[in-house]
Amino acid sequence: MSEGVSIGAAAKASGVKVPTIRFYEQIGLLPPMLRTEGNRRLYGPADLKRLAFIRHARELGFEIEAIRELLALQDHPEQSCASADEIARGRLDEVRQRIASLKVLEVELERMVAECSHGRVAECRVIEVLADHCECRFHGHGEDTSATA
Repeated sequence: MSEGVSIGAAAKASGVKVPTIRFYEQIGLLPPMLRTEGNRRLYGPADLKRLAFIRHARELGFEIEAIRELLALQDHPEQSCASADEIARGRLDEVRQRIASLKVLEVELERMVAECSHGRVAECRVIEVLADHCECRFHGHGEDTSATA
């Protein structure tokens, strides 16, 4: 039997849940694992480092395909890091756009709350704005936010 840890131990060591580890293997972010005679996966130190890399990239919001590209670059350390820089720059632009959108949203919510008379629901500005999109000054609410939610 080869050296390595079980998928449960790999999950604990890397902070990645067992089903997610299986998924990463299925989509090729992890190479096929060595197996014991009982057909149990075995994860070595390089696999654990790769899992930690993937987990950290996901925490920073990188999409699966970007992570795939970054892993390919990591697997060939003699290459220029220009591609990695470009991927990170793209993610940074996405984050900056999201921050700008959230700042506009913050201003709209502050306006809604400030205009609330704290009277009855019938005169509640918060309810009015939520009920009528035309009353809202935040125009980002109509955009597709499924990728960022």
